[in-house]
Amino acid sequence: MSFIPDEELQTKTHLNLTPMVDFLFLVVAVFATLAITRTALHDTEVDLAKLNSTKDSTLLEETNQKYQEFFVNVSVSKNGEYKWLSEMNEFTVAGVQGLQDEISKQQELGLLPKESSKIKVLLHIDKNAPWEPIAEAILGIKEIGLDIHPVYEPK
Repeated sequence: MSFIPDEELQTKTHLNLTPMVDFLFLVVAVFATLAITRTALHDTEVDLAKLNSTKDSTLLEETNQKYQEFFVNVSVSKNGEYKWLSEMNEFTVAGVQGLQDEISKQQELGLLPKESSKIKVLLHIDKNAPWEPIAEAILGIKEIGLDIHPVYEPK
């Protein structure tokens, strides 16, 4: 029996990783600080335009109104029927003439602008829809001077 335990006399076979983990933590902290500092320095170099007078704000409002677009959603069902799609509901429209009449009615009511360049018609086409009503809708909408764009909706 010895005064020194056997565990103390044996050579250590494991490696102490605590200093290495501390070092890695410090390296990560330094790089994080550099990244944040660099971003803050680049963001401070941005100068934003300021609107000081009512003249500038009216100019901004006129610009927004000039480039504002209105979207009209029309669908062609698999039966070849046209539907007017709105945010609240949808209703069936009788033929291309009905689409043209609905657009002119909405323009008269003020729901759509008078300028045709601000109106975009989105045509939602059922994958089983016949081609004749699709072609008639495209030609009928272009006839009144509006742009029409087919819309693809994946399942």
